Amino acid sequence: MSKILFFIIVTPIIDLYILIKASQNMGFWTTILLIIATGIAGYYLARSEGKVVISSINRQLSQGNIPSDDLLTGLCIIIGGVFLVVPGIVTDIIGITMIFPGTREFYKNYIKRILQNKIRRGNASLFLKW
Repeated sequence: MSKILFFIIVTPIIDLYILIKASQNMGFWTTILLIIATGIAGYYLARSEGKVVISSINRQLSQGNIPSDDLLTGLCIIIGGVFLVVPGIVTDIIGITMIFPGTREFYKNYIKRILQNKIRRGNASLFLKW
């Protein structure tokens, strides 16, 4: 079983468990408001960080450079934004850490290692093989 499939199956189960426990401790409506608040905050955070990255990509392109690092940053921001919109504590934590510049470097380095390993093996395809 691939790591991504495992992540897709296990993460919602963990999120659901945590949301049920949070609802029991904080109350149903407080938990719902927390989910909505993180979704809204994530949207605005991803939007503002995305604007910075887009302007940096445009600047790099206008200077004739390939913005590879900025493209990875943009990818992390998009994925982080999606995680923040999906209800759940675990996905919110992953999403926030993918959007904040300091913690985003971890994800960028991880993606770079995956791509470098694929290139070394001669398998640079980004599509999943089922």
